[in-house]
Amino acid sequence: MRMQKKIPALIHQTWKDADVPDQWKKWADSWRLHHPGWGYRLWTDSDNRAFLQEHYPWFLPVYDGYAEPIMRADAIRYFLLDHFGGLYVDLDFECLSPVDGILEGRELVLGCEPEVHTQMLLARQRGFSRIVGNAFIASRPGHPFWAHVHRQLVGAHRIPGALDATGPFFLSRAIDRAPEPDSMTILGPEILYPEVSPYATELFGPQKADYERAYAVHHWSGSWVRDAPGTPRTSVGKRLPFWASQELQPLADGLLNLDAQRRRWATGTPAPMVSCLMVTKDRSSTARRAITCFRTQTYPRLELVVVEDGTDDALEQHIRELDDPRIRHHRLPPEGRPLGELRNEAVDRATGPYVCQWDDDDLYDPERVETQMAAILALDAEACFLARERLWWPARHKLAISCARVWEGSMVCAKARLPRYPALRRGEDTPVAEEVVRTCRVVSLDAPELYTYVCHGSNTFNEAHFAEHFDVATEIWSEPGAYAERLLAMATRLPIGPDDIAHAETGAAARASERRPRTALEPAPGPASERPLVLVLTPLKDAAAFLPGYLENLRALDYPREAISLGLLEGDSTDATPELLRQVLPGLEAEYRRVTLVHRDFGLQLAGPRWEPGVQRGRRSVLAKVRNHLLSQTLADEEWVLWLDADVTGYPADLVQRLLGARKDIVVPHCATTTGGPTYDLNTFVLHPRAGTLNWSQWLRDGILQPPRGFGRTYLDELRGQGLIRVDSVGGTALLVRADLHRDGLIFPSFPYQHLIETEGLAAMARDMGTACWALPDLEVLHPHHATDLADIGAMSPS
Repeated sequence: MRMQKKIPALIHQTWKDADVPDQWKKWADSWRLHHPGWGYRLWTDSDNRAFLQEHYPWFLPVYDGYAEPIMRADAIRYFLLDHFGGLYVDLDFECLSPVDGILEGRELVLGCEPEVHTQMLLARQRGFSRIVGNAFIASRPGHPFWAHVHRQLVGAHRIPGALDATGPFFLSRAIDRAPEPDSMTILGPEILYPEVSPYATELFGPQKADYERAYAVHHWSGSWVRDAPGTPRTSVGKRLPFWASQELQPLADGLLNLDAQRRRWATGTPAPMVSCLMVTKDRSSTARRAITCFRTQTYPRLELVVVEDGTDDALEQHIRELDDPRIRHHRLPPEGRPLGELRNEAVDRATGPYVCQWDDDDLYDPERVETQMAAILALDAEACFLARERLWWPARHKLAISCARVWEGSMVCAKARLPRYPALRRGEDTPVAEEVVRTCRVVSLDAPELYTYVCHGSNTFNEAHFAEHFDVATEIWSEPGAYAERLLAMATRLPIGPDDIAHAETGAAARASERRPRTALEPAPGPASERPLVLVLTPLKDAAAFLPGYLENLRALDYPREAISLGLLEGDSTDATPELLRQVLPGLEAEYRRVTLVHRDFGLQLAGPRWEPGVQRGRRSVLAKVRNHLLSQTLADEEWVLWLDADVTGYPADLVQRLLGARKDIVVPHCATTTGGPTYDLNTFVLHPRAGTLNWSQWLRDGILQPPRGFGRTYLDELRGQGLIRVDSVGGTALLVRADLHRDGLIFPSFPYQHLIETEGLAAMARDMGTACWALPDLEVLHPHHATDLADIGAMSPS
């Protein structure tokens, strides 16, 4: 049969059921009004699945496995157009005039979103020069592009987030790699997307919309750039640490997976109404941000009770314009009543059996209420608190993870068990939280990313209060690069202000410049402007075969020897290492600024080969003790410490200058087996973006993590060409550390520290001290597999 080359006169739209919301009915009717001779079909969720079952059953496992309904709504259009052809349009697309003219003689027609959308954070992170929208697509049936898209859907189905898995970002990438591109027509934004999204308008200011050439207009009420942008779930499959108590008596603790409760809600189990309670007064800016957080919540049954006793009506007007029936605004006379009394007013107006404190100046992850309610129902609790929160101090460009305590603002509680708030102007929620913990069955979740406590300068408590929280925080990001990275990641889920995003993006741009690969015409990083004193530290055991090469490479460094001190620790050797050291010591003392030779036996006897999992705890514990002892015996007035293993066989003469030139407190080169070859030191790695969702406990042995190569980790051989990068762990074959960090207490843990030990433990400890670790993947230090190494030693970290 001859393949149809014409786009048929058929309009497709989708909704979860046949009851289309009133706000979209007029836009849906506009297509039928302007195309009276066209067929029209509204596809419901049940229709969509039945269609796939009949025509594309091979795709059902992917379709049913999508984490978000929007992913299924995105994907189905690519199959309907392949099978039937015609025009697919989202329900929030309004037709201005018949589109026959732009479809005539064409086989596949799509349109670009406004150019300003490419300047938004998510698009900039992905490097898009254009974004092809998936809200309007016209196609002939059987166009080869759709078979290509179907293959791409399968390849992308595990990517988190609808944008990249099924939505406009996915489609834009698919188009760039499409077969038969000459049969595709990509229209400019003035034809189909003349309006800029509200969120882009908020970031970049009003943009003039030109309707002169437009055939239709997208109103952005359900897209990735809408005013209340949807965000994907990040906790699917994740197990959250928790502990539960009954009237202060411990009940249980462990790891909690909330997916079972979510599945019950998805299959029709009623979700209790939760009343979020927000008391505010003349703080329209922050309150609007808190309302945006409310509107993005994934929990299905919510209301927001807003109690306001100020004189400014800006917030009230904003709520009226939102026209969200879930938000109820109550204005009280500006009588200066205590905050505790106002909170009681909000509780009295709540209609749900559960209440959730919703402070007007903090930020809330979209999964906050859903996660806490799932924990309450899964553990039959009456209240839930977050054990830690994220702390943000925008004016000082600092982020942190708090210490563990009962965070009053994070409370979700059964309304019937909530005591009355005392009539206090501040601190009114502390006695309430204490009473709930004392009298109720309570679960505490360690999920600090769900709540961001913001210091904005007009808080109820002064800045000294926040400074105390930062002083005892468990993690801190105040170094500019680390802060910018964290803030930009937050901005993908939270309504961070444009000024803060601009500041972070400025920092990110500077880091991108640092990471830009050098071309052949560019010089290598030059020597540091100063010649700081460097202490080179090397542990030695049975190193007789490596010692001559080690000293030869050390002498080949072009860093001034009068600025290098040398510290060597020998112990437990059974070969000629001690004798060789005694022979070379006088010459070393004559060459270098200061040389210290330390001898100490630690008595380590391995029960098996050094790469076996069963010996790692003992082996690396001793190695950590060796490093710490060597450090304590040798560090004097030096500014930097360069850890350098004796069996490293090669590195560039300007190694020290290039490490110092990174201008980072902790930095490692790339320890590879050969030039341009695979990574040797697997203790330096970057965690995968979804590493937090993996089951790491299966690789926990003797208290430390020992995963196989590549499990949740990316090594430096996969990151070549990226310049200076931030890493989550470091190895010790070659490692530069600012000496003051060691003086301030940074050591190599000889015991499990966050399930890590030795150099990996040092990286975790540095992070908790507020210091990031960095690596230079293109600066190579060579460490071939020696005769003592097993052929498949790559399965374990060798150092």
